[in-house]
Order: sequence, then structure tokens, then C-alpha cells
Amino acid sequence: MIPIILLYASLVNDVRGLIARHDAVAAERAVRAYQAQSGATPELAAALSWLARDALAGRRFDRAESYAAESRKMSLDLLGSRPLDSDAWLPTALGASIEVQAQALAGQGKRAEAVGFLLDQIQIFASTSIGERIHKNINLLSLEGKPAPALATSEWLGPKPLPLAALRGHPVLLFFWAHWCPDCKAMVPILADIEKTYGPQGLVLVGPTKRYGYAAGGAPAAPGEEKQYIEQVRQRYYAGLSAMPVPLSGAGFAAYGASTTPTIVLIDGQGVVRLYHPGALTERELTAGILDLLKKR
Repeated sequence: MIPIILLYASLVNDVRGLIARHDAVAAERAVRAYQAQSGATPELAAALSWLARDALAGRRFDRAESYAAESRKMSLDLLGSRPLDSDAWLPTALGASIEVQAQALAGQGKRAEAVGFLLDQIQIFASTSIGERIHKNINLLSLEGKPAPALATSEWLGPKPLPLAALRGHPVLLFFWAHWCPDCKAMVPILADIEKTYGPQGLVLVGPTKRYGYAAGGAPAAPGEEKQYIEQVRQRYYAGLSAMPVPLSGAGFAAYGASTTPTIVLIDGQGVVRLYHPGALTERELTAGILDLLKKR
């Protein structure tokens, strides 16, 4: 017989696989068996956060909140003896538990309570690796219909970017991307078609990115070295978007909560956010949003 500790050497992967097969009962059983064997660990907290996400996806809000609360308490207890990023599972667990709690509240019509909860959490974790993720969830619940946050434009790649305030009168498409992101590269042909079609009608495309502290193959990179690498990626994979200015700023990512790449933001001619979407969009989805802005211009 295989020792039980070996069976759960990859607990999160096991749980995610069971969830993908729509077997929540077996996923919970795996989590509780691991818990009985190994006690509270960062990976257990992360596995609980996946149970929370699955419950949220099924709109089982009470269960989602319960799993999220258990994951968050376990994560915070573990943080008493180690930094947040000392184990890769801890920011995953804590970030997801906060996200699920907020989305479960919003799903029950408690949007104000959800935003208030996230604002409390950002006060605690703004400067940590989960700060962008919390900002993302605040923005998901509150950014549309609000003035677009400013973008830092003091450092850039490609054409020099204008401040967003200088683009008033034009609809703006912000495309937050990362040098390591395959989904971002996959959107290049879509964005090139969008720019070709709607650029002459006034649409402005801006592609903010930021440093991540590493370059090719995950090798650590100093700021100047990483900037050179990002430029190489831009020239190789984003050649179809050579006219797109690329502000280079971590502050912009934080303001827009762009922990997911790509993140797509549409801003109307008055500088108001009309679409905030973490993740890729199809050309049809993106075109619909742009046409709506152009009609209201």
C-alpha cells in the first residue's frame, strides 16, 4: 500500500482534478484525509480555497463562505510564524479566500458589504503580493461607471504615451499584459484588427505592462535588464501593435488590480470606465464594447 502522505504529495492538483470532474464530494474527502494526516499546512489552506471557488461557481454561497473563512483563518494562523511569500501556497490561499468571500457576498446582493470587506483587506495587504488581486476584486465590484485611475507615463516602451487626461474625447482601450503571458500574445491579432478598424474612428489603444523581477526562463533580472527583455518580447510577439504605447509601471497595475493578464479596460471619451474585464476577450465581445462607446461619443 502507498503511504497516505505520498497520496497527497500534490493535494491541490488532486483537488483541482476532482473539481474538474465535478466530484466535489471526493475533493472534500481528499482535503479532510490530508488534514487528518498532516494538520494545517499552506497547501491545505490552498486546497480549501479551491473548494471555496468550486462552491462559489455553483452559487452555493454559504458553503463558499465557510470554506473561504476556514482557508483564510488557517492562512492567517500560519502567517504568525512566516512571511506571506515564504511558501507559494500561502498567497494563493489567502488571496483566493478573500476573493471568494467578497464574490459570495456580492452574489447574495450584498455588494456594499463586499466592497467594504475588500477595502478592509487592502488596508492590511496593499503592499504584499496579493494587493493587486484585492484591487482587482474591488474594481470588479465598483470601477465601472467611475473615473479611470491615472496611469504613470514616465517610463515606457514604443511610442511615448499620453496621460489618460490628455485623451479625453477619445474612447480608450487599455490592454494590461505581461512578458510571460501566453493569453496576452494570443490577443495580438484581435487587437491589431481592432486598432486597424476603429483607430481611424478615434479609438486609442494603450498597452501597460510592468516588471516582474525576472526575464527569460524565470531567471532573476535587474530592472534595466528586464526592461530590455520586455522590449525584445514586444518586438517579437507584439510587432502587429507597434503603434501601441506601452507605459511601464507597477503602480498602474496596482491601481487597476491587474493581477490577471490580460486585463481589458474600456474608457469612454469622458474618462469613465465602461468595461473592466480580467482575462481575455473574443474579438466579438471586444467589438461590442467599442461600438457602444463610439455610439455614445
